[in-house]
Amino acid sequence: MTDTSILVPDSPQPHTIHREDYLAPAFWIDTVELTFDLDPAKTRVLNKMRVRRNTAVGTDLPLRLDGEDLNLARVLVNGQGATFKMDNGQLVLSNLPVDESGFDLEIFTTCQPEKNTSLSGLYTSQGAFFTQCEAEGFRRITYFLDRPDVMSIYSVTLRADQALYPVLLSNGNLVEEGALEDGRHYAKWHDPFKKPSYLFALVAGKLVAREQRIIARNGKEHLLQVYVRPGDLEKTEHAMQSLIASIAWDEARFGLHLDLDRFMIVATSDFNMGAMENKGLNIFNTKYVLASQTTATDVDFANVESVVGHEYFHNWTGNRITCRDWFQLSLKEGLTVFRDQEFSMDMAGSDSARAVKRIEDVRLLRTNQFAEDAGPMAHPVRPDSYQEINNFYTLTIYEKGAEVVRMMHTLVGEAGFRKGITLYFERFDGQAVTCDDFAQAIADANPDSALHKLLPQFKLWYSQAGTPHVQATGLYDEMAQTYTLRLTQSLRPTPGQPDKQAAVIPVKLGLLTRSGQAQPLQLQGEATEAQFERTLVLSEAQQTFTFVNLAQAPVPSLLRGFSAPVVLHQQLDEEELEVLLEHDSDPFNRWEASQRWAQQIMLNALRDGNDAPMLPERYLAALRKVLNDPLLDAAFKDLVLTLPTEGYIAEQLDVVNPQRIHAVRQTLLTQLASGLKADWQRVWELHNDTGAYTPDAISTGRRALAGKALAMLTLDAMHSGDSVWPGKALQRFKDASNMTDRFNALAALVSARHPLAGNALALFYQLFKDNALVLDKWFQLQASAPDLQGDALTKVQQLMQHPDFTLKNPNRARSLIFGFTNANPAGFHRADGAGYQFWADQVIALDAINAQTAARLARAMDAWRKLDAPFQAQAQTALQRVAAHGKLSKDVREIIEKSLA
Repeated sequence: MTDTSILVPDSPQPHTIHREDYLAPAFWIDTVELTFDLDPAKTRVLNKMRVRRNTAVGTDLPLRLDGEDLNLARVLVNGQGATFKMDNGQLVLSNLPVDESGFDLEIFTTCQPEKNTSLSGLYTSQGAFFTQCEAEGFRRITYFLDRPDVMSIYSVTLRADQALYPVLLSNGNLVEEGALEDGRHYAKWHDPFKKPSYLFALVAGKLVAREQRIIARNGKEHLLQVYVRPGDLEKTEHAMQSLIASIAWDEARFGLHLDLDRFMIVATSDFNMGAMENKGLNIFNTKYVLASQTTATDVDFANVESVVGHEYFHNWTGNRITCRDWFQLSLKEGLTVFRDQEFSMDMAGSDSARAVKRIEDVRLLRTNQFAEDAGPMAHPVRPDSYQEINNFYTLTIYEKGAEVVRMMHTLVGEAGFRKGITLYFERFDGQAVTCDDFAQAIADANPDSALHKLLPQFKLWYSQAGTPHVQATGLYDEMAQTYTLRLTQSLRPTPGQPDKQAAVIPVKLGLLTRSGQAQPLQLQGEATEAQFERTLVLSEAQQTFTFVNLAQAPVPSLLRGFSAPVVLHQQLDEEELEVLLEHDSDPFNRWEASQRWAQQIMLNALRDGNDAPMLPERYLAALRKVLNDPLLDAAFKDLVLTLPTEGYIAEQLDVVNPQRIHAVRQTLLTQLASGLKADWQRVWELHNDTGAYTPDAISTGRRALAGKALAMLTLDAMHSGDSVWPGKALQRFKDASNMTDRFNALAALVSARHPLAGNALALFYQLFKDNALVLDKWFQLQASAPDLQGDALTKVQQLMQHPDFTLKNPNRARSLIFGFTNANPAGFHRADGAGYQFWADQVIALDAINAQTAARLARAMDAWRKLDAPFQAQAQTALQRVAAHGKLSKDVREIIEKSLA
């Protein structure tokens, strides 16, 4: 033991951690009593633990506690001084008591929250204290077994200056509070549920709260609180209502109740993630809490509802049952994303509104996660290895993980899935488990299902990286009145996985006549009554399915509702696409037909070297029908009339020229504006009066379609020289009573690069310069504006000198820098490489401040090997420059090294 303060050395060099090396902890920590004396410059942390040896692992192993950037002052075992050593960033204690009841371990440390720009662990933001402990931030607070399979009961005492920090919060229930000497005060919190260290949280500062008491279905009363900074309280009503709706939905849909006396949400503007599900004390990025009609768009309102739901649903799927190790991250995240998607769809109400939500989720998956699957960071839903776990909070873990859960749901049905969830909690409540445990529970609850029969093979979705490709071909026999559908699946090699096996792929389908009528789906040899929709299970490399009693050659509607996260290859001509777009009973596949049609036009132009293709009149006529169909929801029309993104088109190509993709898409966008001009005008007249603001699905759809019409008419006016519609856009911008209409009008001018955009941007800034979240929109809109004049990079560089820009705030950095590198392909991918050098500058600069944000920016270059010359050579030079930087974090180094491997 030493009586003097010890400063722990810098973190060790990164090494690769493998899933197959998992070992249970050598010790358990049953209880934790933490006492904090909060001070921005020097916070004192007293950590009293009851530790017990895990005899199943061994009786002679030392206790190795994780710690980072801590000053160690004292270590006591059963009240006595103890010998210890520092080894590779860990505090190591040997010769510990072997008593089966365990021993008391006391550790006293200090840390410096105000210097913690990483926003991991305990840090300060605008004069308040916050924590972020997932995945490995707790070790920046105190020495601990900082791993998710060590679950403990926590009691926490917070002490601080009452004038500066009148609100003191931690997990669980408040058990005591009071005054201390010298103007200080304290609060004691107790969480009755075992939790891992990553779910610990504390907050201290000048905050105000919106409060609501509710009565749960079981008759128990709960206090709900949403804490924000003074001045933001009026923007919390939607978050509170979203929380109440989430609680009610989880009770009704899954029978899961709120298990604490109170549930708290706290918002902070300095936060790396969207939100964090700390038990009973969720800490949120302000972006996903604050919403009012004058400062938040419809998308913002929807995101608040979704993220509030997501974090609340973690209370059971993540907190009550957590993951055994970080390789099992999708156990909680994939399942909870599925739950929040279902929640949002149920809240949307109508079938068409549910379909809109599903389409939006699939667009994100196919545009971004499929790209991840095809890049250097490709990894399974359950990864096999990592250097920095923060790099694996990815779309694969979250969105693809949710699709794996959705396929289980498809294979067992809604009632079967509910039975499986119930069995899952009966088996594992209060434990840290694996993805295999979850899948087994769903299968065991449904012994007659295809999932149970094919479970070992189905679990390949957890272990194999990459996106399966399914080739579909059909043959109609007019004499026999049969249709034979052949499905072939393949999975391309990914880093570290050259050989792949066939997956279990549920394919939901229907068959239509040329006039759009549904045809019966009776398989050869079946005696059962024919259905009009069914789910086939593709489990072999190639399978054929023969349907009988079909009087006409069918138009196949495959993968309805996007029943599996695969790339479907299917040759459909214009007539067949038109049938699906006009008549398919599945809204997702109606939208998909429009996307496939536009994709074919764009890809044919790119492959033929034609940067100025013409939209076929048949395509325009089909879209005109959609636009003028009174039975279709406005939100659905908006999605159908949206061309595939440049990023999604790039994923379909082996060699990518971002400038050509941009040129082709802009050409088609301009033709879509001019070719449907009269229709856009009618749409504007029908929808521009959006009435009193409400963020419901119908009103949201009307505003979205009105915004699309205004953007199209402004774009057409820019090319025709008409001044009327740009003037209407400017007037709409000035007169709008809500942020959605105002921002849509501003975006119409900016996207068209109209001269009126400059004045509108200046006015927008003056109106909202004191609102950080709205200013983020202002920065992002300019960063992502089409690079029609080759000046996008210059504009971004100028904005970086703006007095309201800072790299230290993740939201602001993402709005401008990520808005350029990730959302402006033509501006970023310049032949002279200037965009790539800008990227390298910012990765290096951000890495010195916040490694997690820098690592996410580093991912902007994942697809550099697909780039055409000279883009590829310039991108490689920029990557090599970052790699050569001498002080990279392990977060960034892992990304860069894998990109260059």
